[in-house]
Amino acid sequence: MPFRAPPASVTLTGSFVELRPLAREHHDGLVEAVTEGRLWEAAWYTSVPAPDGVAAEIERRLGLLDKGEMIPFTAFDAAGRIIGMTTYYELVADVPRLHIGYTWNRPSAHGTGTNAESKLLLLRHAFETLGVYRVGLTTQWVNHQSRAAIERLGAKQDGVMRAVARYRNGALRDSVEYSIIEPEWPAVEAMISARLAKRG
Repeated sequence: MPFRAPPASVTLTGSFVELRPLAREHHDGLVEAVTEGRLWEAAWYTSVPAPDGVAAEIERRLGLLDKGEMIPFTAFDAAGRIIGMTTYYELVADVPRLHIGYTWNRPSAHGTGTNAESKLLLLRHAFETLGVYRVGLTTQWVNHQSRAAIERLGAKQDGVMRAVARYRNGALRDSVEYSIIEPEWPAVEAMISARLAKRG
C-alpha cells in the first residue's frame, strides 16, 4: 500500500513551534542557533554541524529532498526565532513508513515544549495525511537525553543496533531503534497533547 499522499515539503504549525520547509535563507538563523551552547562540541555524538558547516548541511539536506529521500524542516519558535532542524527520512512507500530524525534544537528551546510539539506535528502529518503505518525514530545509545525524550513520546524500543556506524572521531556507534505504528497513534497523540496542554 503506497502513501495516501506523496511526501512533500509543507509547513506544520502548532502553538509553540512552526516547522517550515528548510531554505537557504535560514542559514544565518541556524548558525545563531547552533552557536548557542556550542552544540557541535557539547553533543559530539550527534550530527549537529559546526557554524562553518551549516551551509554544507543545508545543501546536503536539500540535495536529499531533490532526490526524494528526505523532507527537511527548519523549526521556529512562537516568536519567529529559528531554534533548529528536523526531517522526515527513509521514506518507504510500499509499507508505507518513514523516520523522523536528524533533529537538533538550540539549548534555550529545551524543556519549552517545542520538541514535543514538533514531534506531534510530524507524527500527525505522517499518520493522518501521508497515511504511514510505521514511524521510526533512531538515536545513539550514548544519547540518554534523546532516548528519554523518544520514550516520553510513547514510542516502543525495537532494539539496539551495535557497531552500526562510526562517530566523527572514528569510534564505533551503537544506535537504538524505536517506532510508533498506526494502531498506537491515537493513544500517542492523546498523551503528547495532554503533556502540551499543561503548558497552556
